[in-house]
Amino acid sequence: MIDKKINIQIPNIIAVSKTKPISQIMPLIEYGHIHYGENKIQEALEKWVPVKEKFKHIKLHFLGNLQANKVKFVVPHFDYIHSLDSLKLAKKIYIEQKKHNKELKIFIQINIGNEPQKQGIDVNDLFSFYQECISTYKLNIIGLMCIPPIKEDPKNFFLKMAELSKGLSLKELSMGMSDDYMIATLSGSTFVRIGSKIFGSRY
Repeated sequence: MIDKKINIQIPNIIAVSKTKPISQIMPLIEYGHIHYGENKIQEALEKWVPVKEKFKHIKLHFLGNLQANKVKFVVPHFDYIHSLDSLKLAKKIYIEQKKHNKELKIFIQINIGNEPQKQGIDVNDLFSFYQECISTYKLNIIGLMCIPPIKEDPKNFFLKMAELSKGLSLKELSMGMSDDYMIATLSGSTFVRIGSKIFGSRY
C-alpha cells in the first residue's frame, strides 16, 4: 500500500531534431509542439531561421558543446542554451546579449559523473561559478543540465542534480534523454531532451 502521493511534474519535451530535415519535423511543428533542440549551429540556422519567422511560438534550444566564437550566431536565433560551462563562455554570452538586446534562458552544465572526457562544471565549483555568472555577467541562469555516465544507473546522478538545483533555488533541470527520460522525470527533471524516441534513429 502506498501511503504518500508522488508529486510528479510533467516536463517540457525538447524534440532533439539534429540531423533531421524540416520535412520530417514539420508535422510536429504544425501539431503545435514548442521546444526543439539542435547542437550544430550551421545546420540549425539553415533549418530554423525561416521556420521561426512563420512559427513564432517555437523555442529553440542549443544543446551540446558551445565554443565562445560561435556565440554570436547562437544569441540572435536561439532561446535557450543548455551548455554553459566556463566563465569565458559566460562573458561572450553577456557581450552578445547586450549587442542584440536579448536575454536567453541558460542552463549551467554540470559534469555530474566527474568524467574527464565530458564538458561541464565540477560540482565543487558550482556555487562560485553560478555567483559569478549572475553578478558579473548578469546572465539569466534558470537551471542546471547534465549527461550522466552512460554505463551507470542515472538515478543517483539525477537526484544529486536535484539537490544542487534546490541549493541554488533554481527552478529548472535539463535531464534525461530517450533512454532515461522516465527516470529523469521521476527525479525532478523539468526539461527532457528526446530525439530517437520521436524522430527515429539517426544514421
